Order: sequence, then C-alpha cells, then structure tokens
Amino acid sequence: MPDRRLIANALMFQLSWVACVLGGNSYWLVIPVIALLLHFFWISSWAAEGKLVVSVMLAGAALDSFLLQMGVFTFVGQDSLAPLWLVLLWALLGTTLNHCLAWSAKPIWRALLLGAIGGPLSYLAGAELAGVGLPLGESNSALLLAAIWAVMFPLLHGFAHLYREQYRTQLLARRRQDA
Repeated sequence: MPDRRLIANALMFQLSWVACVLGGNSYWLVIPVIALLLHFFWISSWAAEGKLVVSVMLAGAALDSFLLQMGVFTFVGQDSLAPLWLVLLWALLGTTLNHCLAWSAKPIWRALLLGAIGGPLSYLAGAELAGVGLPLGESNSALLLAAIWAVMFPLLHGFAHLYREQYRTQLLARRRQDA
C-alpha cells in the first residue's frame, strides 16, 4: 500500500495547481501556501528540501519570465515577470521530486518523457483555464514546451539528487561529530 505521505504530496500538488490556475493572484493562493507549509512540517523538512524547493521555484520563475518576454505567453496585467501563482506552482513542483514523482527520476528517459508530455499538457490546460494567451498557437507552444520540458524535468531531478546527497552528507557529518 502506498505511503500516505506520497498520496498527500500528490493531492496537495493537484489541489494547489487548481487553486493557482483558477484563482490566479487572489486569496486562493492561501491553498498552495498551506500545502507548502504542510509539506515542510509533515512530509519532509525545510532542512532536507528547502534548497530544492527554492531552486526549482527560482529556475521556473526565470524560465517562465523568459518565455513571457519572448512572447510565448501573455498574462493579463503581467508584462515582465511570471505571475505569483505560477511561481508558487514551481515551488510546489519542487515538493514532488523526492516524493510522488520520484519514480520518474531513473532511468532518465522517464523524466525526459514525462517532461516532454506532462509539461506542455499542464501549460495548455492551465492556459485554457487561467486565460493565459499563447501567441504562437497551441501546437507551436506545445512543441516548444515539450522540447524545453524534456530538458528541464531531468535537470530538476538532477537538482533533487544533488541536494539529497548534500543533505545526507551533512547528516553523516553531524552524527560523526556527536559520536
């Protein structure tokens, strides 16, 4: 039977995705913030995954802001940076890499395939629900996003692996000091 925390991780991500996409920059952002807090208090810890979540959030915000500047997306009222709701989605994606999406890390083709398919589908569904413009059209946007996510998702899993190993090394060093 799957670990309840894995199921909770997946459900919190999905609920937060819906709240962000449908709620935009509104009071609905309380849901993803609560999901992040629950993640760090119940599923993992800030010490174990804080660096990963912040790194994924910053990398994603930079990527989506770049795509916005390049005319791949248009957001109502946003002309230079990705909106807060989208940035929070990146942070929440960071919470899934060591948990409900850990299965997709190895072999690397899983991450590549999931990124190439899941990334564009998530963007296209979100664009439809959130009223995000796709000036290149759906097909061209999907192809571009598939190429980006085929690289991005394995890279994010690389961050997760690196930070897991750093955390494990720190724990071992502390245990040796305490012994």
